[in-house]
Amino acid sequence: MPAACCDATIAQIPGDDAMTAQLAQLNTAEQLDMLQTAREAFASVEILYADVRGLVRTHVSTNGKISSELFEQAQHEGHGLAWIATYVEAIREMIAYAERLDIEGRFGETERLLTQIGIGEYLAQIFGGIPMNQGEFIRPEDFGLSPEHVAALRSGAVTRMICIGNTATNRARLVALIATLDSAAMIGVSGLDDTMESIRDEIRKFGEGEVAPHAHEWHLTNAYIPFEIVDGLSNLGVFGLTIPEEYGGMGLGKIAMCVVTEELSRAYIGVGSLGTRSEIAAELILCGGTEEQKQEFLPKIASGEILPTAVFTEPNTGSDLASLRTRAVKDEGTYKISGNKTWITHPVRADLMTVLARTNPAEPGYKGLSMFLARKPRRTDENPFPASGMSGGEIEVLGYRGMKEYEIAFDGFEVPVGNLLGDVEGQGFKQLMQTFESARIQTAARAVGVAQNALELGLRYAHERIQFGKPLLKFPRVADKIAMMAVEIHIARQLTYFSARAKDADKRCDVEAGMAKLLGARVAWAAADNALQIHGGNGFALEYPISRVLCDARILNIFEGAAEIQAQVIARRLLDEGN
Repeated sequence: MPAACCDATIAQIPGDDAMTAQLAQLNTAEQLDMLQTAREAFASVEILYADVRGLVRTHVSTNGKISSELFEQAQHEGHGLAWIATYVEAIREMIAYAERLDIEGRFGETERLLTQIGIGEYLAQIFGGIPMNQGEFIRPEDFGLSPEHVAALRSGAVTRMICIGNTATNRARLVALIATLDSAAMIGVSGLDDTMESIRDEIRKFGEGEVAPHAHEWHLTNAYIPFEIVDGLSNLGVFGLTIPEEYGGMGLGKIAMCVVTEELSRAYIGVGSLGTRSEIAAELILCGGTEEQKQEFLPKIASGEILPTAVFTEPNTGSDLASLRTRAVKDEGTYKISGNKTWITHPVRADLMTVLARTNPAEPGYKGLSMFLARKPRRTDENPFPASGMSGGEIEVLGYRGMKEYEIAFDGFEVPVGNLLGDVEGQGFKQLMQTFESARIQTAARAVGVAQNALELGLRYAHERIQFGKPLLKFPRVADKIAMMAVEIHIARQLTYFSARAKDADKRCDVEAGMAKLLGARVAWAAADNALQIHGGNGFALEYPISRVLCDARILNIFEGAAEIQAQVIARRLLDEGN
C-alpha cells in the first residue's frame, strides 16, 4: 500500500491549535464521502467472508455434511470464521448506525470519528489479522485464500477506507473532543430513543450515587452487596424489567435490559449482575413453566421478594452440560436431588434455585435432563445452607465479587413434584437453551459497562497525572489508548443493541447474541488492561479501582460461554446454514 495514501502526520497534542488548523485543511470531500466508501468497502468484505465460509465448509465436510471430527481438527479455522463473521456484522452495524443518525441529523463529528476509525481499523484487521486473543490471530491466508485474491479484494474502497480510518490525526481529534466532555460516560450518541435514554439517566444516577462510591470497598473486603442496594434495584424495577406486566413486571424489552445492565455494570459488575439471575429464572419460567408456576414465581421475582440463583455447572463438566451427573429421583410427592454443583453465584442469599439435574439416567446426553424450581431459605455465611440435604463451601475468586461463588453438594435434597419446570421431564436442556440468547446479550451489556468504567478511570488518571511537566493525556500513545478504547466500546455497544433489537423482534438471534458477547468480552479486557497500563505502577496497587476492574473484566471471557465455546457455537451455526 503506498505510504502517500495514508495519514503520515504525527498526532498533535489533544486540543492543540496546530491540530485544529491542520484538521481544517483536510480534504472535505474525502470526509463527506466516508460513508459511501465504507459501503463500497463492505461489499468487498462480504465477498471475502463468503469465500472464507465456503472454504471452511469444504475443509470440515464429508459427503456434504459437517464432520465434528474434521471441525475439531480445524478449530483455528472454524473459530477464525466466527471472528471474521463478528467483524463483518460489526462493520455492517456501524454503517447502519451512521446512516440512521445521518437521517436524524445527529451524526456529528464525534460519531463520524468513532465510525470512521472503527470501520477503518476493523477492515485493516480483517485483511491483516484479527486478534482472537493476545496470542492467536486469524488471517485470510489461514483459510487457504491466495495472496493475489486477498490483494484484489483489499484494493479500491477497502484500501481507501483503511487510509482515512484509524489515522493519527483522527485519533488525536477524537481525544480532543473527549477531553472537552463533562463526563465520558457516553462518548457519541447511543442511537437509542429518548425513552431509553431516560431509563439510562435514572439508572446512572443510582449507580453513581449508591454503588460506585462503595464498590471498591466491597471488592477489597469480599463483602456482599448490601441489601439496601438490592432494595434500591427492586424499587427501580430492575428485577422485573422484562417480565410481562400481567405477572408484575415492567414488560420492557431487551434493549432496556441492555441499558440498565450497562449502567449498573459501569458502577460495579456485581450489581450489574444481580439482575442476571432474575432474568434467567424469569425467562426459564416464562418459556417453559406452567401457568401455575408463572403465577407463583414471576411476581415475586419481579418485586425482588425472591432472589434466584442458577445451579447448572458441575465440577468436571464445565461447558459440557450433556455430561451432567447430578440425579433427581422421583419419590412419591418429591424429587430427591443428589450430586455436586459448582460456580454457583449468590446461592447463600438466594431464595430460589433453578437446578438442572438428570431424571432419566438411561437417556444419554441432553435428553435425560430436567429443570427444577427449588426453593431454599435465605441465609448468611455463618449458616449458609441450613436446608436438609444441602451443603457447600465458598470459592475464593479474583474478581466478580459482591455475591460470592460456591460449590454445593446435594444429598437427597427434596423438591416438590409440582416444582418440575413445565411439569414435564426431559426438557431441561431445551428449556435452558431458550435463555442463552438473553443471557449472552446481557453479558455483552455487562462487558460494555465494565469497559466504559475502565475508560473513565484511564481518562481521569491521564488528565490528572503529571509527567515531564504535562498530563499523560498530552502524550500521543496514551491518547491513542483512550481513542481506541472509546472506538471499540462504541462498536461493542452497537453490536449489543443490534442483537437486543433482534431479540425484541422475536427473531432467532443466538449468532448475533454470541457475536456481541464474544467481542464485548475481548473489548472489556483490552480496555481494563490499557487503562491499568495508563496508571503505570499505581494500577498494580490494590487501592486503585482499576485493579478491581481488571479482575472483573477477566471473567467476561469465561462465563456464559467461554470465548472458545462461543466461537465454536457461532461457527457451527454459520456452517450449518444452507445445508
